[in-house]
Amino acid sequence: MSDITIDNKRIAKNTVVLYIRMIFLMVINLYTSRLVLQALGVDDFGIYNVVGGFVTMFSLLSGALSNAIGRFLTFELGKKNIERLKEVFSTSITIQILLATSIILIAEIIGVWFLNVKMKIPTERMTAANWVFQCSLLTFGVNLVSIPYNACIIAHEKMTAFAFISILEVMLKLCIVVLLLFLATDRLIIYGLLLMVLAILIRLVYGIYCSHHFEECHYGFTYNKKLVKEMIGLASWNFLGSSGAVLNSHGVNILMNLFFGVSVNAARGIAVQVNGAVSQFVSSFTTAVNPQITKSYAEGKFDHTFKLVFAASKYSYFLMLMLVAPIVAETPFILKLWLNQVPDYSVLFVRLTLIVTLLSTLSTSLYTLALATGDIKKYQIVVGGLGLSCFFITYICYKLGLPVEYAYYIAILINVLILFARIKILSDLTGLNVKNFICDVILRVAFVSFVVFFLLYFYNIHFSHKTIYQVLERLIIITIVNIVSIWLLGLKTPEKQYICSIVAKKIPKR
Repeated sequence: MSDITIDNKRIAKNTVVLYIRMIFLMVINLYTSRLVLQALGVDDFGIYNVVGGFVTMFSLLSGALSNAIGRFLTFELGKKNIERLKEVFSTSITIQILLATSIILIAEIIGVWFLNVKMKIPTERMTAANWVFQCSLLTFGVNLVSIPYNACIIAHEKMTAFAFISILEVMLKLCIVVLLLFLATDRLIIYGLLLMVLAILIRLVYGIYCSHHFEECHYGFTYNKKLVKEMIGLASWNFLGSSGAVLNSHGVNILMNLFFGVSVNAARGIAVQVNGAVSQFVSSFTTAVNPQITKSYAEGKFDHTFKLVFAASKYSYFLMLMLVAPIVAETPFILKLWLNQVPDYSVLFVRLTLIVTLLSTLSTSLYTLALATGDIKKYQIVVGGLGLSCFFITYICYKLGLPVEYAYYIAILINVLILFARIKILSDLTGLNVKNFICDVILRVAFVSFVVFFLLYFYNIHFSHKTIYQVLERLIIITIVNIVSIWLLGLKTPEKQYICSIVAKKIPKR
C-alpha cells in the first residue's frame, strides 16, 4: 500500500472522529448558549461577549506564534527528526510562558483603563465587568501555555484524544451553566471564575496526555538562539495576518459597543455562537487534512500537496454550504426555536456572519500551504494589510453614521480580495497553478452557490411558511438541491468516479 493511500485513509479516519466530536460539541454548545443567555440576560451576555473579546485583542502576537509553533512541530514530524522536535517543543513552551507574562502585564495597564474609561457598560455592572476581565485574562494566559500541547496532538494526528478532551471540556462548561441557573449571587462574576478554573483543569489534562504519549513533550528549559530567531521571524510576519483576523472579529465587536451599545454585542455574540457551531463541520475536515499538507510539502511531494490544497478548499466550502444555506433560509425560525428570547439584529448578524465564514473557508488550506513554506513575508504583508483595512473602513463607516451591518458588507468584500491575493502570492511562492485553482475550485463553488442561493431568493419571494412541517419541507428541498448541484456542477468526472467506487465497495455483494 502506497504512502499516499495510507495518508488518505488516515485523513478519512481522523475526519470521521472529528465529525463525531463536532456533532456532539455543536449540540451541547448551542444548548449551552441558550442557557447562558437565560442565566445572564441580554445585557450581561453582551458584557461578557465584548469584555472577553477585548481580552482576546491582546492575543495578536500569541495567535501568530501559535501558528508558527504548529508549523514547526508538524514540519519536523514530516522530517522525522526527533531531537529537533524535542528542541522545538521546549523552546515553544519557554516562548509562550514569557509571552503570557508580558501580555498579562500590558493588559493590566492598558486594558483596565480602556474598560473603565472608554467602553459603554452600565455603571452598575462595572464591578462585574472588571471581574470578567481579570478572569478572562488569566484564562487566556493558561490557554496560551497549552498551545504547544494542542499542536502536538494535531501534528501527530491523534484526533481521538483531541476529540475526547474537547468533549470533556464542553460537558464541564454545560455543568457550569446549569449551576448558574441555581445561583442567586452575581452570575456574571461566577461564570467568569468557573471558566477560569475549567481552563486550568483542561490545561492539566492536555499536559498529562501529551507527556505520556509523545516523546518530545517533556519540558526542559532550552534556548537555541537560531531556532528562537526562526520561530519569532515566522511569527513576526504572521503577526500582521493575526492582527487583521483579531481586529476584524473582536475589534469590530468593540466598535459596535462604542457606537451602538451592549445590546448589539449580545446579537453579535449569538451570531458568533451559531457560526462557531457550523464552522466545526469544516474545521473537522481541515484539522484532519492540514497536517498532511505540511508533511507532504516537507517531504517534497509537491504535486500531492497541491492536490490536497485544491481538495481541501473545495470540499470544505461545500461542507459549509450544506449547513449555511438551510440556516440562512430559516434563521428567524431557528433562532426562535433555539433561544426563545432573540436579541435585536440577531437574524441579520447570523446570516451575514455565515456568508463571511463561507467565503473564508476557501482560504484555509492556502494559509496552511503558505505556513508550510516558512517564507510568509510577502504573503502576510499583502493579506494582513487587506485584513487590517476592514477594521479601519468599518470605523469610518460608523463615524459617518452608517448602519451597524456595514461591518459585514465590508468583511465580505475584503474576504474576496484576500482570496485572490493569496492565490497570486502562492503561485509565485510555490508554483500553485492559478488557472487550475480558479477553474477547479472558485468557478465550481460559484456555480453551485448561485443555484442554491437563487433557490433561496425564489422561495422567499413566492412562498410563505408558518408551520414546522412547511419549514422542514423547505429545508429538505434546499438540501437536495445542494447535493444535486454539487454533484453536477461542483465535482469533476474523476472525483465522481472515485466516490462511486467507494460507495460500490460498501454495498454488500450477493
